[in-house]
Amino acid sequence: MGIFDIFKKKNKSSIILSPTNGEILELSYVPDEVFSNKIMGDGFAIKSNDGVIVSPVDATVEMIFDTKHAMGLKTDDGLELLIHLGIDTVNLKGEGFEIFTNVGDKVKAGDKIMKMDVDFIKNNATSDISPIIFTSLEDGQSVKIVTGAVEAKEENRIEIVK
Repeated sequence: MGIFDIFKKKNKSSIILSPTNGEILELSYVPDEVFSNKIMGDGFAIKSNDGVIVSPVDATVEMIFDTKHAMGLKTDDGLELLIHLGIDTVNLKGEGFEIFTNVGDKVKAGDKIMKMDVDFIKNNATSDISPIIFTSLEDGQSVKIVTGAVEAKEENRIEIVK
């Protein structure tokens, strides 16, 4: 980073918002080795208080699982994210989830895209901790987070660093 880089405005597409009211956690807290060991990529986890999930970025909806527990987003500059609500929630066959968008839709950071019934998930799945994975990071890139309590749409809590 050059000395004058500190004066540059952040590229809007690089701003990543907190996707829910609740808590941001390290991936190591996810009770599934595929996520906690970063096999699918780096990211962070959320524990939602109200189950409402907003898009963390401006993106196109690339994929929605039939079981409504997961969604893939892609930004215009190629950043790909997987939002996976809860652990072992695929077994719920869509029960406890709502989707507010469709494949191909353009969403803005902060748009409501998904919802999970937190109590139902806690009682019927392995965990309500939800990993959010950046599946297309370049070599040397990683995800830096500020853990702890968070409100939806908060900035400066999630950042991709090189």
